[in-house]
Amino acid sequence: MIPANGKTDPFLISRIREKDMESIIDWFERNQQSFYTLGWSYLRNRQQMEDLFYKAMITIQEELPRFKRKTSFEIWASSIFIQTCRELSDENQVQDSKRTEPRQDVFNALDKLKPEDKEAIALTYLKGFSLGDSARILQIEAGSVKERIFSGIQSLRSEMGYGSNFEGCPEYQPYYVDYLGRDLDRPQKVEFEIHIYNCHGCQDDLAAFQDVMLTLTGITEEFEVPPGVMENVKVRLEEKEKRRQLKKKKRKNIGLAFAGVFALLLCTGFVTGSFSNLYYSWTEDNKELRTYLQQDLGERLDLEAESEGVKIKIKSVIADDVQTLVFYEITDMKKDSQYVLNSHDGVFVQNESEIMNREAYPRYSPPSNPSDIHDEKNVYQGHMSLLPLIEDSGTIELRITRLQKMVRDPDQPGEFRPWSYEEPEFAHGEWTFEIPVKKHPSVVHELNQETEIEGMPLHFDKLTIAPTATLLQFKFKNDQPEKKRIEVLNFDSIQAGDKKVKSDLYGSTFVENHENMEWNTFQSHFDSLYGEDLEELSLRFGAIQMTVQKPKTIQLNEAKVFPQTFEYLGSTISIDKVEVGFPTEIVISNHDLENREYDSLQFHVTGESEYDQMSMGMGTEGVLVDKHGKEYNPQELNFPFEEIEQPRFLETVQSFELHNNETGEKVIPKKLEIQGYSTTKYVDDLVKIEL
Repeated sequence: MIPANGKTDPFLISRIREKDMESIIDWFERNQQSFYTLGWSYLRNRQQMEDLFYKAMITIQEELPRFKRKTSFEIWASSIFIQTCRELSDENQVQDSKRTEPRQDVFNALDKLKPEDKEAIALTYLKGFSLGDSARILQIEAGSVKERIFSGIQSLRSEMGYGSNFEGCPEYQPYYVDYLGRDLDRPQKVEFEIHIYNCHGCQDDLAAFQDVMLTLTGITEEFEVPPGVMENVKVRLEEKEKRRQLKKKKRKNIGLAFAGVFALLLCTGFVTGSFSNLYYSWTEDNKELRTYLQQDLGERLDLEAESEGVKIKIKSVIADDVQTLVFYEITDMKKDSQYVLNSHDGVFVQNESEIMNREAYPRYSPPSNPSDIHDEKNVYQGHMSLLPLIEDSGTIELRITRLQKMVRDPDQPGEFRPWSYEEPEFAHGEWTFEIPVKKHPSVVHELNQETEIEGMPLHFDKLTIAPTATLLQFKFKNDQPEKKRIEVLNFDSIQAGDKKVKSDLYGSTFVENHENMEWNTFQSHFDSLYGEDLEELSLRFGAIQMTVQKPKTIQLNEAKVFPQTFEYLGSTISIDKVEVGFPTEIVISNHDLENREYDSLQFHVTGESEYDQMSMGMGTEGVLVDKHGKEYNPQELNFPFEEIEQPRFLETVQSFELHNNETGEKVIPKKLEIQGYSTTKYVDDLVKIEL
């Protein structure tokens, strides 16, 4: 297995780990053109392309706990994408598209290449990876990538009508790829250019080679992703996402018998100044919104719009420096259906660029919560998070064109199905609102406090208390990266007096810190402490995810009887299978999870020569374990991820295949070399923060 040299973007990984599928979608949307072009080299049907993006994103989400920071996220995700391309290409015959794509003749010619040549060309020239990155994705040497590119372009020249009667000098042809890619060392470059100047055969050969290469590199710029492709993929992913188990909530019924008491309370409220608290406690049944209204952080709007038999009411908007929360109610006027708003699908802020801070990272909130369920079968209450405002006030021009139907579980009346393989249903229409919004200020405490975690310095920079959230900015430094490294630091809660707020599962973000790159700066989100009289906070830690360097070499002998075992970190690890063949297969496992120190191992296998093989078809199995040791199967449909306390993913089985890239002969593995491991350490430290 070839180690990667690309660095991981911690901002990206923090977002994706915390935001999960939403950030994966965002990342693919930013890179959709190059990925669509890459996928088109395998498939020619729009539906298959949608299947490709859908399956690749699901696989990335499922494999994310096993992502190793030794490689960049783009390389790792592209490896999964190319593997998905292979699988769908095997499952489906290539179908002609009804669309006319740029240079379709080139794609037809690519189909006639050897699969390994086609992949090297597609990654390097259609997706735009360097030779080194293409090698890491294909898990081969960079020299082998160049050989495949040269072989493939030679074949493409003939297929694209350039002919095959070229008389380039064989000893100089290996320079073509590096020379045209401007990667040739200066002495070789000078020698090569002198030869080209005097050799007409190489001039013609190189010119035709360059024409094909330039054609390949220009295709992605001409390519356009068809409208609606990513939208359709997102719809399928949203239906796949797990919804929390929903509960019925009884509505308060104010009887006439209490009218006199209510009137008395209102009068008392006007005199004592507690009117808001009393009034909204009786009239607002959404607990979260009621709390905001009682603190005078918003007001009842009740803006209504009706289209195609569905009425949407904007009940209120709560805005601060973190986000803009829109509380709504949707009523189906014709049927007993419940619909939900998705801020990423069918919901548009028409003047977003003028009034909202587009540099802010949008907060994620699940599309439905237990408190959103209404007693009436045709009514749904919910909220969605939009970007924060730039100014202190403004008017949101909101346009809604599509609502997604909530799917009830027929086996459990009153509950909603967390997963569904059925095609989602939608209500289409045109609902528009002009929503007046006032942004409420935050309280910012500049901190200058230090402590240590795992022997490494930890510094608290700033505490921001906004009406909708509490944000703690902190940074840590990895002083001994050659021994161990903190990757993610999670907190459990913050307590102020008698009030304790939990950390937000979806809320941690990486903060750019160009002034001091030695420190890793993050911002953790908690429920709001707004309105509390704060002098001191108690911050409780939750878990630390670390990578630790601890090498160990295990000699392999395929002639011995398997399984074979070895000890590592107090665990007995089993080598279940070493089967030499085409390819060579290796399986290792450890199903004993009790008191296990590591989450996953970082290792590679070498043969007689360290660089004569590639790893392919790698797969892992594992379980999620919570802080208390309870196990969860990630494959279950009702998998309660959001309810698991500080989960860690423990690999139980890892299997992979090896084959000799140089000669095509069998790989005879000699050593299993463990570099180290990743682990999650639970900590219960309590730190006092003075304000």
